[in-house]
Amino acid sequence: MARPAVDSLAFALATAARAVAAVIGGRNLEVALAALAVPAAARPAVMDLAYSTLRCHGRGDFFLARLMARPLADPAVRGLLLAALWRLETRPEDAHTTVDQAVTAAAGLARGRHQALVNGVLRNFLRRRDELLAAAGRDETARWQHPRWWLAELRSAFPERWREVAEAGNGRAPMTLRVNRRRVAAADFQRLLADAGIAADPLGGAALRLARPVPVERLPGFAEGLASVQDWGAQQAAPLLDARAGMRVLDACAAPGGKTAHLLELADVELTALELDATRACRIGDNLRRLGLAAEVKIADCRDVDAWWDGRPFDRILADVPCAASGVARRHPDIKWLRRPGDVARFAATQREILDALWRLLAPGGKMLYATCSLFAEENGRQVAAFVARHGDAQRLPMPDHDKECEWQLLPDADHDGFYYALLAKAR
Repeated sequence: MARPAVDSLAFALATAARAVAAVIGGRNLEVALAALAVPAAARPAVMDLAYSTLRCHGRGDFFLARLMARPLADPAVRGLLLAALWRLETRPEDAHTTVDQAVTAAAGLARGRHQALVNGVLRNFLRRRDELLAAAGRDETARWQHPRWWLAELRSAFPERWREVAEAGNGRAPMTLRVNRRRVAAADFQRLLADAGIAADPLGGAALRLARPVPVERLPGFAEGLASVQDWGAQQAAPLLDARAGMRVLDACAAPGGKTAHLLELADVELTALELDATRACRIGDNLRRLGLAAEVKIADCRDVDAWWDGRPFDRILADVPCAASGVARRHPDIKWLRRPGDVARFAATQREILDALWRLLAPGGKMLYATCSLFAEENGRQVAAFVARHGDAQRLPMPDHDKECEWQLLPDADHDGFYYALLAKAR
């Protein structure tokens, strides 16, 4: 059978199915999509299907469990059914096309053995749609589209707002730019966007949120370093650290370099950027070159201080530590299904090691900003409280403009993803 045309829904469904199958098998979504080498013409449709299917994967699994007598062994066909079910639920007016194109897509998966099965399952969903949707509304994972253990963490951290947080985690993340104010004012860059037909709203500082995402190639002056893509929540780190000209600054877990670059855009500092992964460290250098900035980039584990530190203390340290990334799950929907309950404790143990290692590098009177993109208390407030209890020379500082609060938990909403910040000062 001929391969579906690249611009067809069948091609997008089949390709997204392979990406979803890879994630179900334990692979990162970005890595899976890169391995598929999706043609540029099909990439938007494939990404939309893959990301949307994974955002509501728990719901799709709920439907499949009721539409099939036994689990489907072929992961690609399972991925195809999940993608097609998402489309049937969200675009009921296009049901005939979805079923037809899904059956066509099945012809290229598993040598076409499951075309009849795909057709039957999807048509059965349409027949039982009202019944299945009502049942999904009564099931916690299907209703909130998060694993049960994840929902329990949210309830614990935000007993009054966990539903709102879960709902936000199922939506689409905004595309926000950070204007390089060394090159252009935010208002001037907003006018450049408008001239290019790209609508954007200012969020304060150097942040502009686009009305709808666009490829970076469409952004005026992007290649010349006029702006970077960075969530508004992530853009809070550099100003909070309050690095000033002439200071020695460490970004301890720096890739891909967004916060590193922002620190350099705000002040002429002597900055060291560490990254454990060599490939990711290359991205730091690439971003700095595009923006016309310079830092010392080292490939190192920040915990192994003796392997990379020259003995000179830092005035400011950004500890943007590895975490469960629960605050950015809508941007990386594979996270919800790749994470396991025990991962949170493992991340917390690594965070503790990082904090203790970095603290001795901070100069007396210096500041360290602890940052995560997590919503889980074990990685945030409880982690910082335990650190302060261990270190008598550590003081929690009030967060600027936050009513003297000593921590700042941003919950995902229309303007930004979820982040946590705590600012610590070292006694003189």
